Amino acid sequence: MADFVLAIDQGTTGSTVALVDAQGQLCASVNVEFAQHFPQPGWVEHNPEDIWTSVQKALGRLLRRKLCKASDIAAIGITNQRETTVLWDRRTGEALHNAIVWQCRRTADFTDALRDAGHEKTVRKRAGLVLDPYFSASKFRWLLRNVPAARRALKAGALAGGTIDSYLLWKLTGGAVHATDVSNAARTSLMHLGSCAWDEQLLKLFEVPGQILPEIRPSSTLLGHTRGVRGLPDGIPITGMAGDQQAALFGQACFSPGDAKCTFGTGSFIVMNTGGEQVASASGLLTTVAWQLEGQEPVYALEGGAFICGAAVQWLRDGLQLIRRAPDIEALAASVPDHGGVEFVPALTGLGAPHWAADARGVITGLTRGSTRAHIARATLDAMALQNVDILQCMEADLGKRMKPLRVDGGAAANNLLMQSQADYLGRRIVRPRIIETTVAGASYLAGLGVGLWKSTAEIKRLWQPEQEFAVALSPAKRRTRKASWDRAVKQTLS
Repeated sequence: MADFVLAIDQGTTGSTVALVDAQGQLCASVNVEFAQHFPQPGWVEHNPEDIWTSVQKALGRLLRRKLCKASDIAAIGITNQRETTVLWDRRTGEALHNAIVWQCRRTADFTDALRDAGHEKTVRKRAGLVLDPYFSASKFRWLLRNVPAARRALKAGALAGGTIDSYLLWKLTGGAVHATDVSNAARTSLMHLGSCAWDEQLLKLFEVPGQILPEIRPSSTLLGHTRGVRGLPDGIPITGMAGDQQAALFGQACFSPGDAKCTFGTGSFIVMNTGGEQVASASGLLTTVAWQLEGQEPVYALEGGAFICGAAVQWLRDGLQLIRRAPDIEALAASVPDHGGVEFVPALTGLGAPHWAADARGVITGLTRGSTRAHIARATLDAMALQNVDILQCMEADLGKRMKPLRVDGGAAANNLLMQSQADYLGRRIVRPRIIETTVAGASYLAGLGVGLWKSTAEIKRLWQPEQEFAVALSPAKRRTRKASWDRAVKQTLS
């Protein structure tokens, strides 16, 4: 009986392929990392073929475990790193340049020029986003201007462009389908939030020809069928698709307005469900589409993202070599009672919400003769929590009310010290679910809904279960003191 869902979670540093059963339980997952490319300071690229190869390798290793027959897979769901932009040739399927990754800042001069020319209000009103190199539109423009093969393919009517979800769908369907979903399209700065269609005014502003872009579809619907994928039979329906943060919101069963989650991944991303209302932020946050189910109206969200979260721990490991393995940071940080006055603002690729400072760079302050690597480790975990406080306070200001307990997920959510710090500095209860791979869960649930494996979000909500809660253990006075120290360090970074 076909009662399993295959989820493809294509992330910034690796690709995960997972198997989820009809009870919503994660049966197994396999992750394969791929290379990061940094051709210039502030530039970040991925080879699209490396991404596709990593997906194929992870799929092959998962299937070799023989947890089910390939014919038992009812549907496939895709979730992905958002904003990362790729162009390819429709005739050959060949990528025409490395993908420009969401972290890349190469288009900062162009987005600054648009802002200086007074276009930010238009982009905010129509797309819900700020003018920043983070989003896909300026990346498309850069590729079209700087890759001769792309211009030749465009002239021949053979150029396809999209974010990683659409590239994977093209590969999975053997080139039969060029489509994206509303949650990914909402992150390009090219989709009108109200109509959920490509916006002619924004296309013109960013100089992106609409004919290269994928068709926009709901997040849970029939997107296509597998064709020519090694290890899988042809004809498996692909029925779920969402950007990683929206997938995590869905996987956390945040189905009611006011429900919010924070994913601790390469960056940290906080998304709050606002239902059918497009809440315009006055605090530097983003208005975006959370998801759309087939035959229903879109669900909207407020979002704030810090570009560097888990990546800061990777930098301590690989750059400074303060730790051997990423999980080692918890014990090292816990070996001191506090940060010892050390502050680390991890603006290694600029600052995201709510500051949106593309040219900001990381700063470590407060060092003394008594500072140790343990204090730097503790300051790193504190930074991961405190930058989220900045975002969540803005969300509450935009909504005019206190938030519900925050649900957390992602790899770093397993760090108990970090989760307790998040509760203490935010002054809100933190809830960690049993399944912290919520991007996988969200992609699976969307795909399962698309084939009737689950009948409704109410049924999915019953599958979600908490694993641990973290209560606030810090006094308001100490919380204010800690936040003031962080604010001073951020001010130094911005100046």
